[in-house]
Amino acid sequence: MGMAAWGKPIYADKIKRDFIKSMHPFRMKRNVHKGINNYIPEANPMNLAASIQQIAEEFVVKYVSEAIAHTGINNVVYQGGVALNCVANSQLLNICDDLWIMPNPGDCGNSLGAALTHVQKPMIWPGPYIGTDIDYPYPVDACITELSTNKMVGVASGRAEFGPRALGHRSLLADPRGPEIKDTVNEIKRRQKFRPFAPAILEEHLHDYFELNTDESPYMQFVGQCKHPDKFPAIVHVDGSSRIQTVGKSDSPGFRKLLETWYAKTGCPMLLNTSLNIRGKPMVNTRQDADQFELEYGIKVVS
Repeated sequence: MGMAAWGKPIYADKIKRDFIKSMHPFRMKRNVHKGINNYIPEANPMNLAASIQQIAEEFVVKYVSEAIAHTGINNVVYQGGVALNCVANSQLLNICDDLWIMPNPGDCGNSLGAALTHVQKPMIWPGPYIGTDIDYPYPVDACITELSTNKMVGVASGRAEFGPRALGHRSLLADPRGPEIKDTVNEIKRRQKFRPFAPAILEEHLHDYFELNTDESPYMQFVGQCKHPDKFPAIVHVDGSSRIQTVGKSDSPGFRKLLETWYAKTGCPMLLNTSLNIRGKPMVNTRQDADQFELEYGIKVVS
């Protein structure tokens, strides 16, 4: 998904011919989970990614549209690992009156749905912060000090997020305004430089800074075009888009307070927010993990 923005979908038709057997019902000619070897060896990987992304978006919109037409219901619950594709998700905002994607929509989230189906009882969703608890008050002042001094800080506070997106409790945060921040964070996290970072923004400022067909995106599930890309280069992708996390008054009180304080101090209502881990390694979970992260990578982690 991230690489796709750098390429062109010139292989889309060929991929459909080579892999798709039928549309109704949908069948594939081969099991791609087993690998596809060196498919189109001469292909630019970015063009290949763009082609696959275009097909994914087409199919997601097609099947959700068919479900809406079949049921006559425009309130949609969308699950599965592909629901982490926030570019495709954003297109669904144009056809759904109400769209719910849980913050961990893959197998782990599906297991909760299976359990609820079995017990046949509704559940009140408490929010994504249901993991390991580092039981300290959210370190607002310590974060502000580090951000003001070093433009970057790790935070490990409260219950960890359920799902693959860091939402402020196990996050590496940075000032999104500096031209060097994106490369610096990518180097720390050992990530490829083509990959973008997300902004976490005070919910009420969303439409001042981004074009997005919804008023909230609390779990980083949608992308919107940044209205001021030159001012916030660290959170803008090559195509001008950003994967947005809105932070409302009913979301994490500590993270919300941090953003409010940062906005009052700087006039900037957002921070770069990425997961507190290194590529290929698990998320920081406990205070001991946080101490080890700080020791190995030289980034202050506050709790």
